[in-house]
Amino acid sequence: MNIRVYELAKKLGISSKELVAKLKDLKVEVKGHMSVIDAETAEIIETELKGATKAAPPTMAGVPSPAEPHLPVLRVDMPITVKDFAVKLQVKSGDLIKRLMKHKILASINQPLNEDVLKMIGKEFGYLIEKAPTPEESLLEVHYQKPDTSKLVPRPPVVTLMGHVDHGKTSLLDAIRQTNITDREAGGITQHIGAYEVTLGNGKITFLDTPGHEAFTAMRARGANVTDIVVLVVAADDGVMPQTIEAIDHAKAAGVSIIVSINKVDKPNANIDNVKKQLMGLGLTPEDWGGKTITVNVSAKTKQGIDTLLEMLLLEAETLELKADPTRPASGVVIESRLSKGGGPAATVLVKSGILKIGDVVVSGLYYGRIKAMLNDKGIRVREAGPSVPVEIYGLSGVPQAGEQVFVVEDEKKARDLSVSKISQKREAGLGGSFTRITLEDLYQRIKEGSVKELNLIIKSDVQGSMEALTQSLEKLSTNEVKLKVIHNGVGNINESDIMLAAASNAIVIGFHVDLEPNADVLAKEENVNVRLYHIIYEAIGDVRAAMEGLLEPQKKETFLGRAELLKVFTMSKGNVVAGCKILKGKITRGAMARVLRGGSIIHEGRIESLKHEKEDIKAAEVGLECGIVLSGFKGFETGDIIEAFQVEMMERKL
Repeated sequence: MNIRVYELAKKLGISSKELVAKLKDLKVEVKGHMSVIDAETAEIIETELKGATKAAPPTMAGVPSPAEPHLPVLRVDMPITVKDFAVKLQVKSGDLIKRLMKHKILASINQPLNEDVLKMIGKEFGYLIEKAPTPEESLLEVHYQKPDTSKLVPRPPVVTLMGHVDHGKTSLLDAIRQTNITDREAGGITQHIGAYEVTLGNGKITFLDTPGHEAFTAMRARGANVTDIVVLVVAADDGVMPQTIEAIDHAKAAGVSIIVSINKVDKPNANIDNVKKQLMGLGLTPEDWGGKTITVNVSAKTKQGIDTLLEMLLLEAETLELKADPTRPASGVVIESRLSKGGGPAATVLVKSGILKIGDVVVSGLYYGRIKAMLNDKGIRVREAGPSVPVEIYGLSGVPQAGEQVFVVEDEKKARDLSVSKISQKREAGLGGSFTRITLEDLYQRIKEGSVKELNLIIKSDVQGSMEALTQSLEKLSTNEVKLKVIHNGVGNINESDIMLAAASNAIVIGFHVDLEPNADVLAKEENVNVRLYHIIYEAIGDVRAAMEGLLEPQKKETFLGRAELLKVFTMSKGNVVAGCKILKGKITRGAMARVLRGGSIIHEGRIESLKHEKEDIKAAEVGLECGIVLSGFKGFETGDIIEAFQVEMMERKL
């Protein structure tokens, strides 16, 4: 009888990942833990592996290398003035200035020095210069240390359900929770904390109840990537939809595993093969079609396939080897937060490492506090929570944003001082915590500095053909120094989802013949996302190429002036062709730039040479007025053409 890899692994008492590796060593071709092995092969493998020793070969102790001479470390605030650096080095300011002059650096006593100069001069005075930690870095120093691999233990996977609206994400999550409820919990009220822990016979899974991929990506934009596996929910009767594609791109940008749950398979018009075909076109080839993507047929209504889905999630988690150190000071991420009635600020925290306990002092974003109470997803008070466990905590001084890191610290006074300082800085700046994003203008400098190896782009266009052409053309601009990668493209206006993905992935958004939606415009300014709008493909390609080469020309800012409809064409005695028009919107001015549109396509752009009304030259024509327009270099007018006038302003770009 045939057997799957994960079933054989269970039988042998080893992990699926170990078995896959051993099978490959034995020249047995398998793709993953869902691959099928025939009975004869399985029997041979079982005999082979049962007889093999599990003892690892002894390792040879390395011979210690001679200790290299090293300089004492001197930590300084950067930048630092010549005077203060001299004090740190315990030398006279004059001697330091003379040493700088030897390197052709002319500096006064109060002039700040940059990091490169500090390191160079410091070495000459016998010190290895390092940047002094900020108060925040000092307070959180223990959290920046590398984990002790010997103390890492397996942790439950954190799973987020994503997909198109109405494809059954919420229903599926409810079905999973109901399947898992014990008799003792039946009829109880589940605490809505934005995350749920499911306990199975062979492990646990934490599900994040995010309202959509925008919320998923919003947390990433603030530096928190809390999800290990994304379950992409696709309705069997509806197939892949626009939000499905967006969800896939968001999940891929986050670099997390994707398992597809084909929901509503109980419906009479369900077409599972069609869904799989669509998924394959998006780079998610199902395992039973020769790919690597796990797909599970489910019905949230009848509970069909729920147990299989949970088993696949645990198997995928086993392959990912998810681990955490429970002995470290606890840290986590805010999933959601609110101001509760009577209880003050409350935040749902997903613990990432360590054990979070009642009485711990924590800092999160602008706020701090001592944990007074903790509730789990069942609304039960708990005293502690380990890795991958979601809990709602009380005791913070304010309501932190979703995606903020949470750290346990020892010194409550320093935590309070840090909170006061950060709130003060925010108030002075008048900003809600800004982030430095990449722009086309600073791309060349970042490439030179080596800080950019990959430029992420998001492309939105009015039609599919233009989107594909622009995507292919831009990706061809990749060089040895920087690779251009389109992480998401689509048809339609630039929306909030596009901006959140750009913020999380440090991407530039390029729009072709589309608009920036008002809410997306506000969000782009808040998140400092660089959005570029174009009407001509070669201008978009040219700008990106120029930025990569450091040759950006001044930016053209185009302002719409007016629109006119061509009613009749007149040919004058000197051969001039005049477009007899009626002004539909705004106003047309002499000397302005104009484009001629026919059937929605631009057929010419040029300057308005002449503007007349009843044989009189005029400077401008307002709405409702009839006038004659002469365009430079164009005579091929036809009745029904649209003439749009616009003004071009050259804006300086800085690199």
